[in-house]
Amino acid sequence: MRFVIIGSGRVGLRTARVLREEGHEVTLVEADANKVERARNDDFEVVEGDGAREEVLKQADLESADAVGALTGDLNVNFAGCMVGKHYGCRTVLRIDEDYREDIYRKFASDVDEVVYPERLGAIAAKNALMGGNVRAIADIAQNLQVVELTITDESPVKGYSISELSLPANSRILAFGKADEAMGIPLPDDSLEVGDRVAVLADFTVLQDVRQILVGDASRETAQAMTGGN
Repeated sequence: MRFVIIGSGRVGLRTARVLREEGHEVTLVEADANKVERARNDDFEVVEGDGAREEVLKQADLESADAVGALTGDLNVNFAGCMVGKHYGCRTVLRIDEDYREDIYRKFASDVDEVVYPERLGAIAAKNALMGGNVRAIADIAQNLQVVELTITDESPVKGYSISELSLPANSRILAFGKADEAMGIPLPDDSLEVGDRVAVLADFTVLQDVRQILVGDASRETAQAMTGGN
């Protein structure tokens, strides 16, 4: 897959590295000359200029991009970049910075595919948002622990099981459960796992693949590899 990332600061560059390590193509867009030099020294293709401007983003060849991640520290730049990306048919991921407020989230969330808050979630969450799919990071708890949200698919080996019948690997546990299109809450023993339902799991990185296999199935192997790669 091919990605355009606006912003080569800490979040943008880390996200780009994770994607590149998994074999994806990444083009960075950056206005700051020092950050441009750093990214190029890291062997990234970089378009120098304002990521809020269409003429700059066109140089990054949006027409061939699968997704645009607007990951600068400037919400206005990020939103403008996402709107340009949307015009070109790209999946759009908008970063909200440390001044996050619920009203800001609601204002922008309906216009983009996903909003991320990477100061808390880390580059892996931004990368998962760009990839899309049935597995996404919610939080990095420690160096070896992550909370992930998994969506039950038709290929799930436990489709139709109840929570009480579900057996996960050691070093993992269910934190929350939600029926499709409903809020997540405390999992109950009789809750059944159906297509579209979501399960939040706390797991050690060493068992994430096994957890994914049990809850999602083989159809999302690439997404699961994206989730665990680069860590």
